Amino acid sequence: MFTGLVQGLGTLQSLGPYQLEIRCADGAIAAIVPTLEIGDSVAVDGVCLTVETIRDRGFIAAVSPETLSKTVLGHRLEQQQPVNLETSLRVGSKIGGHFVTGHVDGTGELVGAIASATSWELEFLASAAIARYIVPKGSVAVNGISLTVATCSESGDRFTVAVIPHTYAETNLSAIAPGEPVNLEGDILGKYVEKLIRHPAHPSPRSPESEEPLTLEFLQDHGYL
Repeated sequence: MFTGLVQGLGTLQSLGPYQLEIRCADGAIAAIVPTLEIGDSVAVDGVCLTVETIRDRGFIAAVSPETLSKTVLGHRLEQQQPVNLETSLRVGSKIGGHFVTGHVDGTGELVGAIASATSWELEFLASAAIARYIVPKGSVAVNGISLTVATCSESGDRFTVAVIPHTYAETNLSAIAPGEPVNLEGDILGKYVEKLIRHPAHPSPRSPESEEPLTLEFLQDHGYL
C-alpha cells in the first residue's frame, strides 16, 4: 500500500527478459535505499514491485510479461525515461495523498500541459478500464502520483489535474511529452462501491423489504433466542 507521494526518481536497467534494476537518482538514494529490505514493496511509476536484491544505488526486481505489457514500464525502459519511486506505507506514517495499491488499472496518454501562475494544468486520456473510476474532485494515481481530478468528461475518458510546481519538478511529469503513455490507477474506494452496486448483498431477514413484524416468535425462528 502506498500514498502516491513520490520520494524520488530513478531509471530502469534490464538484467534479463523479466528482471529490472531500478537505479535511484542522486536525490532519491537517501530516501529509498537505507530503508529497503528483501521482500519490500516499492512503487515504480505506480507499479508495485518486490525487492529481490538491494544495491548501493537501488534494487533489483522481477517483472512479469503481463506487467510489461499492461503498464508503461517497458516504454520507460526503452526510452530511458525516469520513473517515480515510493516505498510502501508504514504503520504510523502520515497519509498525505490517498490509498494507492500499486495495481495499475490501465494506461492513459498525456494530451498536453499548460503552465499557469500557480500550477501546471495537465490533461489526460484514459482507457475504458480506468475511465469509470474518474470523477470530478476524486483521486487518481498518475504514474504513482496522487492527484485530484479537476474536471473530466461524463464517461471519465478525458480528465484534467492541477499540479503544483514542486510536484511537477520533482516527478517525471515534467519529462513526459504529449502523446506519451502513463500508468493510471483509480481510487480503491470507488472500486468497492462499484462492486456493492453491481452485486448487492442478499437482504437480511429484517431488511426494509421484509414486512414481518419484530416479535418474540421472529427472534426465536431466526436464532436470536
